[in-house]
Amino acid sequence: MSTAQSPSLPDPADRGSLSIGHTVVRKVAQRAAADVPGTTRAKRGTGLGDHGASVRVSGGNNDVDLALDLALRYPSPVRQTASAVRDSVTAEVERITSYRVRSLSVTVSALEAARQPRVR
Repeated sequence: MSTAQSPSLPDPADRGSLSIGHTVVRKVAQRAAADVPGTTRAKRGTGLGDHGASVRVSGGNNDVDLALDLALRYPSPVRQTASAVRDSVTAEVERITSYRVRSLSVTVSALEAARQPRVR
């Protein structure tokens, strides 16, 4: 068994650049918010997307500002759930994108009651 040596890689600064679009950051934030217990997808007509939280992303360089608009299941504790969403979204965006979340505002614009199954 021979051990072939691979060519050495250039310095990271010389390899090129990586750019992560705000669309990717938005999707990561939506997924992280949806994974928090107590969040839900809002009914049509509430202004919230079918994907759960609506997220606006702004900022530049390595800093992003996020604004989330989301629906919670009733009777989830609003402050505790919003805090958990804030923690989850910040951690996941920073872990996956390496961007620093400079600010994150959360607006709870709907409370959804548990839906009963249509067929019993």
